[in-house]
Amino acid sequence: MAIVLAQSSAKAQSRLIDRSGTVSFYSSAPMEDIEATNNSALGIVEIPSGKAAVSILIKGFKFEKALMQEHFNENYMESDKYPKATFSGQIADPSMLAKLGSFQTEIQGQMTLHGVTKDLTMLCQFNVSEKEITVKSTFNLVVADYDIEIPKLVRNNIAKEVEVTANFKFQRND
Repeated sequence: MAIVLAQSSAKAQSRLIDRSGTVSFYSSAPMEDIEATNNSALGIVEIPSGKAAVSILIKGFKFEKALMQEHFNENYMESDKYPKATFSGQIADPSMLAKLGSFQTEIQGQMTLHGVTKDLTMLCQFNVSEKEITVKSTFNLVVADYDIEIPKLVRNNIAKEVEVTANFKFQRND
């Protein structure tokens, strides 16, 4: 019995969770720049395997203008039908998580957005300290790749690609 408890405790310590990660996106367009931030993204990193996962509620993105947020959720993302975006991947060099300091490495995985799953590789900046691991990544997503339809009336005023920035801070449990 004690062995089983010790094993489950060791497994729990190898999974770091951030429930308040920040994911934002920015789109530069002729008519108006569009940006929004979600401060409640769920991120998980498993050590030493290097598996990583993110889950984001689409309705959690906050815009400067309420009307923009409404259009985003109803017309583009259809957030009632597709309530979240997810990413599941593998850190290319998970051994770096055991060393203190800063490093860059790729995470390869799959992004599911608007009901469409695509392979995605992103370069991430890791800062590893005794108390926490922070992760930052900036990457681009092509709107059409995820079957997000832009009405013809505004098609020329909205960028075809958005810049996504993700920040997570994982507190160490050991």
